Amino acid sequence: MDSHAPVLLDEVLTLLNPAGDDWIVDCTLGLGGHSQAMLEAAGADAHLIGLDTDEANVLRAKDNLGPLAKQGRFFHANFSSLPDVLEAIDRPAVDVILADLGFCSNQMDTPERGLSFQADGPLDMRLDTSEGPTAADIVNTTDETDLANLIYEFGEERLSRRIARRIVEARADGAIETTAALAEIVRKAYPPAVRHKSRIDPATRTFQALRIAVNDELGVLDELLAMLPEILAPGGRCGIISFHSLEDRRVKHRFRDLRETHQVELLTKKPIIATPEEIERNPRSRSAKLRGIQKRD
Repeated sequence: MDSHAPVLLDEVLTLLNPAGDDWIVDCTLGLGGHSQAMLEAAGADAHLIGLDTDEANVLRAKDNLGPLAKQGRFFHANFSSLPDVLEAIDRPAVDVILADLGFCSNQMDTPERGLSFQADGPLDMRLDTSEGPTAADIVNTTDETDLANLIYEFGEERLSRRIARRIVEARADGAIETTAALAEIVRKAYPPAVRHKSRIDPATRTFQALRIAVNDELGVLDELLAMLPEILAPGGRCGIISFHSLEDRRVKHRFRDLRETHQVELLTKKPIIATPEEIERNPRSRSAKLRGIQKRD
């Protein structure tokens, strides 16, 4: 297995309880860690449908699964396309759905992807590098007001107007093309007193906002949440792992609405979070929140 620790692994297995001849959908295949554990728990009669927007990770996951891969069907696709995938394999509904909305370690730690400012790289941020605008396209072409609104809405950044103004001023001298360049512009937009008091790097929220915008993360999450009543079989379980409040709030509200309309039962009254031991092993699990539902029979 490639070096990547699937978050909340034991909790996912307990919550979703894959077993028997379940049809299991891993909406965010990554390197296959969750899929491997679910197939091992369910046994040889289970079926896996694995999707990922990162084509390279689909190939890595199949390789990592080894003999278990024969139980799966794999797709280079966004989970918003799940109804089309199910139609293509003549499967109207499934028993288990998992979506881990975080980024794989190999994606975050590869400077060429431009997802992080920890190392300098091109300002890309696309999970599917075969299509769509890059973060550089957005940073260098969006007008100041729209850029400020984007950073505020998707990054929950209260200094979004200052940051957008600094970006527009900087790009007048030449395109902003690297993660290091953008991070430094954002840091300088912070007043020194605020910058020194900040518990996180000042660039964190702006980078989050751009990643969400580039990959339409909230839009595709809304699509997944909307389709759940139709694609979950009676008694089917769904778990979603989110990593920031914008995602978790959407999941919480949608699950609550489905419960109130008597379509599902909540499997989690409050989100499940990582144990101190897991956080020590894998610091990126610190912000993970798992919520689950089960469709009524």
